[in-house]
Amino acid sequence: MIPADRRAFLHLAQRADGEQAAAGFFTMLAEGEELAAERLGAFMVACEVDQRRMQAYEPLPGCQAYPAYISWLALNAAPTDAVLAITANFATWGTYCARIAQGLRAHYGFTDEACAFFDFFAEPAPALDEQAEAAVRAGLDTGRLDTGSAYTYGRLLQAYEAMFWSALGEIP
Repeated sequence: MIPADRRAFLHLAQRADGEQAAAGFFTMLAEGEELAAERLGAFMVACEVDQRRMQAYEPLPGCQAYPAYISWLALNAAPTDAVLAITANFATWGTYCARIAQGLRAHYGFTDEACAFFDFFAEPAPALDEQAEAAVRAGLDTGRLDTGSAYTYGRLLQAYEAMFWSALGEIP
């Protein structure tokens, strides 16, 4: 998911030609994906996922809907509409991550290093929020923001996010 989201965010940044704030927002998201990826190794070790197990992993269809939709947004959505939808979804994602990190520590004894991926997304990101606000403001000022489309995109992102967690919950 991380490499796909990173590429989608970079594509959105490129498509945001003339929309400086939106381009900056998506560039920050792509950089965040790189930072998040760096934090996954300790989590994998804590979960006892080795190279053999990682290579044998078969993606769950329900877990692929969210990154597929982010890619769809990268190809089809107006960048400012995508900014608003993704920002709304990230607020929910951050809450999930905080709860997961708390649970991993409390129930499984995971270390701070093992929870760093989740902690990263759970932490407030004021610079990203400011960039999103500037992009939405610019979209409103220039008439480039279609709040109806942004709402639909955000609602679908939430539904695909729920599919992700449901798919994980169905693993025997």
